[in-house]
Amino acid sequence: MSDLPFWFQRALDVPSTSASVAVDGANIVYETWGEPGRPGVVLIHGSNAHLEWWRFTAPFLAEHFRVAALDLSGNGDSDWRPRYSGQQFAEEVWAVCEAAKLGPRPFVVGHSFGGFVALETGHHYGGQLGGVLFMDFTTAPPEVYLEWGMRAEREGVQPGRKLRVYEDQATALGRFRLIPEQPGVHPAVLRHMAEYGLKQVDGGWTWKFDPALFDHLEMGMDQRDKFAAMPCRSALMLGENSEDEGALYADHMAEITGGRIPRVTLPGTYHHLMFDDPMAVSMTISMLLQEWLRQDHETDIRSRLDALLDSKR
Repeated sequence: MSDLPFWFQRALDVPSTSASVAVDGANIVYETWGEPGRPGVVLIHGSNAHLEWWRFTAPFLAEHFRVAALDLSGNGDSDWRPRYSGQQFAEEVWAVCEAAKLGPRPFVVGHSFGGFVALETGHHYGGQLGGVLFMDFTTAPPEVYLEWGMRAEREGVQPGRKLRVYEDQATALGRFRLIPEQPGVHPAVLRHMAEYGLKQVDGGWTWKFDPALFDHLEMGMDQRDKFAAMPCRSALMLGENSEDEGALYADHMAEITGGRIPRVTLPGTYHHLMFDDPMAVSMTISMLLQEWLRQDHETDIRSRLDALLDSKR
């Protein structure tokens, strides 16, 4: 009898479609699940990751939503760029929302560094979004602000850094690690992520991500200010046992919003919580987004009633 979790093969069996869209000269690869016409949600992976991070979550969202997950530029099968910026990542996310036919006011979910990209998307496109869910990502106070970008200018990193090339795929697969590492992830899940993250090159196998992505990442204004001014609603999902330094400031985000930001912590999960309990992750996302849809529906009904009453006065 297989020791695979029941959701593993069930998720793989749900059909999905691969496509790509050009954004500012780079080919951005994305995957879709679910039927067009349903409410849309786009899923954003973390640093040095790829769209397959969502392979065991997206299929369970597709029952109620049109779902897209993308490879950000510099990751997965998307093109690399000479330089990166928060605004450019936001443009990639929005381009995928349109190309994937996610419909009006799609929702954005970002994990880890993908939470930063979700913040950028909310900052630049928030008026056109249904809401943003930050997954194990929080905005830090200014005194402990997490500055990922412009590493080359700050630390004098030499350009042209290269990834290690492994002589064969098996050796490369054996070197795959989650950052931060965490216990309990099924080896089949790790292998699936590692296989998609590898490519064959002259001399062997190496990783798909751009090692220089953070060397010239332009981030713009402070994350706190962007979050405080974001014109759409937001929520937080955290791993109870997460050790990622970017997920430590939920209280600060609550303070910014006057305690109004919904927050859920999933018991027993770590930073990569979609590998620990993808069913809990997908069901929590689904319930939150359906509640936001219900709120929008009620608001729309009230607006129509008010307009009808005004017309009869």
